[in-house]
This record gives sequence, C-alpha cells and structure tokens, in this order.
Amino acid sequence: MASTGTDTKSTPVGTASISGKTDPVIRTITWDDVITAILQGAADFRRAPRLGLLIGGICAGGGVALLLFLTLLGMPYFAYPLATGFAILAPLLATGHYVVSRDLAGRAEAPPLGAIWREIISRSEIRWMAFVTVFILLIWMYQVRVLMAVLLGMMGFGATLAEFVTIVFSTGNGFAFLGIGHVVGAIMATILFSVTVVSFPLILDREVDLMTAMITSVAAVAKNPVPMLGFAALIVVALVAGMVPFFLGLVVVVPVFGHATWHLYRRVIEPLPTKPT
Repeated sequence: MASTGTDTKSTPVGTASISGKTDPVIRTITWDDVITAILQGAADFRRAPRLGLLIGGICAGGGVALLLFLTLLGMPYFAYPLATGFAILAPLLATGHYVVSRDLAGRAEAPPLGAIWREIISRSEIRWMAFVTVFILLIWMYQVRVLMAVLLGMMGFGATLAEFVTIVFSTGNGFAFLGIGHVVGAIMATILFSVTVVSFPLILDREVDLMTAMITSVAAVAKNPVPMLGFAALIVVALVAGMVPFFLGLVVVVPVFGHATWHLYRRVIEPLPTKPT
C-alpha cells in the first residue's frame, strides 16, 4: 500500500541542522507507490499539458536535429551513445514539471511558463545540480570515445552508420564495446539518478543546501533500492521506446515521468509537520 504521513518506517537523514531547520525524513515505499506516482504524473500532464508538450517537443525536435547534425559531421556513431545518455539529462529536463505538480496540488491551474522559469533560475542549487548533470554527461561521452579507440580503433571513427552497426554486431571487439559501454553507462546513470531523483524536487520544495539534498537523495535510494531503481529502469525503458518513432514518444514520456518523479518524492520524503496556528 502507499505510504502515509503516519508511516512508522521513517529515517531522518541526520540530526537537526546548524540553522535549526528540520532534516528531511525518509519513508519506506513500495511498488504501489511507484505505480501510483506514475498514474498521478499522467494525470498532471492531462491537467496541465502546456509545459509538458513544450519540453517534450523540444526533446523530440532536439533529438532529430542532433541526429542530422551528427550525420552531416560524419559522426553518426555518436547517435546511440548520445541517445542513451539522454537518460542522464532527464532529471534536469524534468525540473519544470516538479514546479507544476507542486503547484497543482494547491490550485486549479498550473503557474505561467514565465513564473516556472524564474523560479528555476532563481535557485543557485538548481544551477549547481545542472552543472553536475552536464558534467557527468560529458564524462559519459568521453568514455565512449575511449572505448571506441581501444576496442574498435580508427575503423570505428571513420565508419558510416551502416558500417559502424556492422562492425559492432559482427566482431568480438564490437560486442565487447557494447557490453562494457552499457555496463559503464548503467553505473553512471545509477549514480546520477541516486544523486538527483530526490534532490531536484527537494530543493524546489524546501530551503535546503545542495549537500543535504544530494545526501538525502542517495539515502532515499539506499533505503528503497528495489522501488527506486525499478522506477529508474522504467524511465530508461520508456525513454528508449519514446525515441524509436523519430523521438516523438518523448513528447509524452518526458512530462509524464517528470511529474511522476515529483509525486514519488512526496511519497518517499515525509512532509514537514504542520505548524500550529
């Protein structure tokens, strides 16, 4: 069953902070919470589709443009690594959806796009989390180049897309490239997911510092590894499926899971106690 505010299986991240603010308390959640969060995310997208369609459309259009750009540069072999690396950027791209889902809980309509943007850029912690996200994406792309150089040599860099696919799926080194690349990518994506899945919405929801947000996020995943990492796996599968028809599926996948992440955050982190009036 979904967790409630009286869930006794809760763990505070630490003691009271120096500033006197209450540290976030982590609940134990189940698969029911994950499924309910996804359904709530879909409901939020239906209630306030404007931001979702905008961000999803940008992702879809950007994916097509990037594929064409790489083809013109003669580097189509980077299309798949960049597409899989898209999962690394997902928490950052979904930030606006957290604001919408948060505000929909207390009002009938979503906030204007301008207000959402102003709130996001006003938070220095969000900017630092964006830096961490992009930095890890760059590391991901760099290790892809290193693996290609070591395992495929120049034949990989100079190949057309069709030739590259043939090399990867018909040679031992090609299978090694796929296997090692996916393992390294999964490790990096898991680390980044653990650091960001709770920290982004927590920063928007409360006055917390960057380290507290990241530590809380990692602790939440560590306490609930099966539902939290299962949620991450669902995101990856949905993103990959959404990219197949010319990235068009991202128009729905990105906003639904963006809103769902907010609702999962609300289930895994105990709300602040209501102040007496």
